[in-house]
Order: sequence, then structure tokens, then C-alpha cells
Amino acid sequence: MNKTIGIITGSLRKNSFSGSIADYITSHAPSGYVFKIVDISNLPLYSQDHDDIEIKEYTSFRNEIKALDGVLFITPEHNRSIPAALKNALDIGSRPYGQSVWNAKPGAVISQSPGNIGGFGANHHLRQILAFLNVLTLAQPEAYIGAYHTLIDEKGALSDEETKKFIDSFLADFVTWVEKIS
Repeated sequence: MNKTIGIITGSLRKNSFSGSIADYITSHAPSGYVFKIVDISNLPLYSQDHDDIEIKEYTSFRNEIKALDGVLFITPEHNRSIPAALKNALDIGSRPYGQSVWNAKPGAVISQSPGNIGGFGANHHLRQILAFLNVLTLAQPEAYIGAYHTLIDEKGALSDEETKKFIDSFLADFVTWVEKIS
């Protein structure tokens, strides 16, 4: 029986660097695992006023997360933090109070950036939020991928062999983590 890991990318941009990494991962999943992209682009902004109202996008998203065996977050850095769309998805999944779909899910974080520090600020801000949401986040190895624009081909696909090896190794460690938590 395959385990299903959701990939949530922080970037909504077409041909984003986060999406490029997600595409690589979905086509190179470790044996026994399926990695699938969870779309957060259609989620309305979270408001507590909606906690008692049926919002179909909220319900669909929450149900999709509940069904997952784990979550991999791939994010760029926006102003030394995570993108607003990613924070919105985290908030929607954590509400209404006491009904968080994130609770006790195994998770991991990959950050990327065209800059040299690979989204370090976003990575750690996201980890802080995930700790509060009780997402059991893989601590080591950490994954910061800098200068990402130099690691892709003209179509935006990951082409750097060393980065592919790093991601494959990271996924192997994440799968081990998911097995321990499960």
C-alpha cells in the first residue's frame, strides 16, 4: 500500500522554482510513496467569520490534507518569511479551533531562492508555524537550495545533477521519518 505525501508549494507563480522542485519530486518519488501537489491557489483568504459557514474550497482543502500520510512544504522566501498564500493555507487547515488537519502529520520543508542563502528565513519561519500546529517536522537534514535559477534548464526543469542527488537523499530521509511517525 502506497503512502501519499502532499506537496504544498508557497509560490503561486506559473513556472515557479518551487513548482520545478515539486515536479522533480513527483516524478522521482521513493518506492512505496506517491507525492502529489496540493493546489492552494483557489483558497479564499481565511477569516474566523467563516468558521461556522460552509466554504467549499476550505472543506475540500481540509479533507485533502486529512487524507494525506504526510506533507512536504516547498517554499520561496518573501521578505525573509513565507508567502501569504502559504500562510493562508496553514491558517485554513488549522481552523476551526480544535479541528486542525495538520495535527501530528509528519512534515518536511525545502526552501529555495535565487539568492545564495536558499530561503533560510522562510524555512525557519515556516518551521516555527509548523511547530505550533504540531506538524512533526523533519529536523535534519535541512534543505536550503540557493541560486536555483542556475540549476534549471531553459524550460525551468531541474537539471543540476548534484541538486537532484541532494533532493533524492533528502526524500530518503523524509520517508524514513514518515515511517517512524506512522
